[in-house]
Amino acid sequence: MAWRNVWRNRRRSLLTMAAIAFACALLVFMLSFQFGSYEAMINAAVKVHTGYFQIQAPGYQDKREIRLVVADPEAVARLIDAVPEVTAYTFRANAFSLAASNDRTYGISVTGIDPVREFNVSSLKTLVRDGVFLSPGDGPEALVGALLAKNLRVGIGDPITLLGQGRDGSIAATVVTVKGIFASGQDDFDRNALYIPLGYFQELYAMRGAVHEIVGMTSSIWAVPAVERRLKQELERLDRDKNGPLAILDWKALMPGLAQGIYLDLVSGLIFYLLLIVVVAFSIMNTFLMAIFERTREFGVLMAIGTTTGRLTRLLLTESMMMTFVGMGAGMLLGSLVTLYYQIVGIDFGGASEILKQYGIPGRMYPILTVPSLVIGPFLVCFITFWAALWPALRVRRLTPVKAMHYA
Repeated sequence: MAWRNVWRNRRRSLLTMAAIAFACALLVFMLSFQFGSYEAMINAAVKVHTGYFQIQAPGYQDKREIRLVVADPEAVARLIDAVPEVTAYTFRANAFSLAASNDRTYGISVTGIDPVREFNVSSLKTLVRDGVFLSPGDGPEALVGALLAKNLRVGIGDPITLLGQGRDGSIAATVVTVKGIFASGQDDFDRNALYIPLGYFQELYAMRGAVHEIVGMTSSIWAVPAVERRLKQELERLDRDKNGPLAILDWKALMPGLAQGIYLDLVSGLIFYLLLIVVVAFSIMNTFLMAIFERTREFGVLMAIGTTTGRLTRLLLTESMMMTFVGMGAGMLLGSLVTLYYQIVGIDFGGASEILKQYGIPGRMYPILTVPSLVIGPFLVCFITFWAALWPALRVRRLTPVKAMHYA
C-alpha cells in the first residue's frame, strides 16, 4: 500500500527522489574528492621529508638532541626488511649548526642523507631547481634550500662554513660547497634545510655509525597502522637501549599540523554537507505535509473503520523511507559512476597544475571511492530525512475521525 501511495502524485514523488539522489551523488563525489586530495597532500608532504613512518630514539622527536641516536641502524634495517608492506627506507642524521657565507650567518638544520636510499623514499631529488643532487661518495658538498641560499647569498659552487657540536661534545667545523639548490614550496623547510652525504655527516659530527632517523615508506597510507604495530613489537624485542625500546612514529605524529589541517577541512566540509542535507530534508517534510493535507479525509475514513493512528503513522514513515531508499540508491549509483570515471582520468587544474607540481603535489587530482565516502553521505541523508518525515507523520495521531472526514 505504501508503495502505491508513493506514486499517487508521481511528479511530486519523482522530484523528491531526484533531490535525494542529487544530494547523495554530490556527497559521494565530494567526499571521495576530499579523501583523494588529502591522500595527495599527505603523499606530497611525506615524500618531501618525513616519510610514512620513522624509527627514532625515545624522546628524540620532542628534544632533537644529537646524543639521542639509533646506535645500530643495520639491526633495525634487518627488522624492516622482514615487513613486506615497507617499500623503501633510508637513514638520516640531524644536527643544529651555524651556517655562514662571506657576510651572513644563520642557524640551520644540517641533515646527513644516503643519496641512493633517499631517492627511493623522498622526492627531494625532483625538487632540485639549480645544480645537481648529491652522489654516493661525495665529501664536503651540500644541497641547500632555496630560501637559505637566498638568505646566505650563495649559489652553485660557493662555500658555506658549518659550525656545530658533535655527538661526543667535540666541535664540528667544516666548509662545504653548494652542489644543488632545491625548492619544496614549504618556506620553513626551504629556509632552514641543508643536506650533506650521510657518511661525511657521521665523520664530521662523530656519530660512530649511528643515525637519528630511519625513514620508511609503505605500499599505501592505509598500510601504515599495520606496519607500525608489527615494528613496534619487533623493536620491543630488540630493546638494546638503556632508555627503552626505539620509538616508531607515523606521519600524523611527525606532522601534527597537517593532520589537524585535514581534520578542520573535513569538519568544515561536513558542515556544508549538512546544510545541503537540511535543504533536502525540508523537501521531504514539505512532500509529506502536502500528502497529509490532501489525504486527511482518507485518514478519517480509515480511522472510522478501525485503522489505528499508529498504523497510519507507520504507513507514512514507510512511504518516506521508500522514497528515500530509491533516491539513495540512484544517488549512490550515480555518484559512484562519476567518481570512478574521475578516479581513472583525474581532474586537471589547468594553469595551476604547474604550480602544484613545483611543490610535489600532482597537477591532476584523483578522487578515491572508498566505503566511508560511499556510505557516510547517504547515511546522513537517510538519518535526517527520517526525522524530517517523522514530524508530519506524527500529526496524524492528533486527528479524530469526525474532524478528519469533514476536512475540506
